[in-house]
Amino acid sequence: MTIQKLQDVLRSQGEGPVPANPARNEQVQARIRKMRRRRHATAAGAVVSAAAVLGFVFLPGQVQPGPNAVAVVQPPGRGATQGSGPEGRSEFPKAFTSADGTEYRRLAVTAITKTDSKKATVTVPVTGKPLEVAALCSGGHRSSMGARIRIDGEPASPWQPLACEKDRKFVPLVVPAGAGERITVTFDLVKRLSGCVIAEGACVPPDNERISWALAVYEWTPPERPIEPQAPQALPERLRGYRLADSRTGTWPRDRSLTFDVLGDGKPLGIGEICTGDVASRLLFEVEVNGRLGTRGGCGVGTSEPFLMTLAELKVPKGKKATITVKFSMRPEAPNRPVRWSVGLWRRP
Repeated sequence: MTIQKLQDVLRSQGEGPVPANPARNEQVQARIRKMRRRRHATAAGAVVSAAAVLGFVFLPGQVQPGPNAVAVVQPPGRGATQGSGPEGRSEFPKAFTSADGTEYRRLAVTAITKTDSKKATVTVPVTGKPLEVAALCSGGHRSSMGARIRIDGEPASPWQPLACEKDRKFVPLVVPAGAGERITVTFDLVKRLSGCVIAEGACVPPDNERISWALAVYEWTPPERPIEPQAPQALPERLRGYRLADSRTGTWPRDRSLTFDVLGDGKPLGIGEICTGDVASRLLFEVEVNGRLGTRGGCGVGTSEPFLMTLAELKVPKGKKATITVKFSMRPEAPNRPVRWSVGLWRRP
């Protein structure tokens, strides 16, 4: 058959009626249900409880998780490629350089599983350089079981217990004052939540989860000069029934706070933050209303869609003025590792 004849056949077939498919509607609905189950299972991995102080209520943006659940974006792995080697060695390279120019060197690597050894211990030298724990969890539903970290028998940091998540996670390992030349770091599995977790639309008891952790301890050398991170994604004009009224941007640690002066209209207000940078997930914020602490939490991380962040909702009485202050902090601070942030103020239309 010549090319011309082939083109004529294809053209005639394309102009004909679409073949009937009585099951088309059901197929589309099945695909929608499958996508929703995947989204709900992912969102169930970051379950938090938030106290309503000064009228604050946490509202997740553009996701529909279950009660008390918010979706949080975690930073990508820093230079490592995923694998399944023994004790996590393929997940965590001996050395690498992060996007902001920080040089990492692996000191120790280990693994724990719920069905085998529930605890692991490593000993690492104290050189004066900052330390981090790198963790990668698999086999669980990223919800109820966590990994607790201790240094010489004492709790290591407020970033624990680590949640079982699908992405590699790095958290600071703060060496206590007076530590010797070496420290012993212990990891053990603990239950973070009670009840059950949702997996493929079913309730799975936490005790039935088959979880394995790959863990490593790194030391890092601060870069000689800071590298400006990529700008955060643009704040949405509309978010869960709110309309963006004002916004601020800045770079930590140069810009450590911001304020909004508002006049209450009797309707709820929403405050949301999003950050970028290699240590963006460590940037903490506090929201104050007229000098009174309202809430605190971690900054959402992201440079592109989907937009995942948490809104802190508050109310200002109609006709009353209020100063809303957002303060940023990081403990421990990371020299020459800046974080760019954007904060939005949303109002009910």
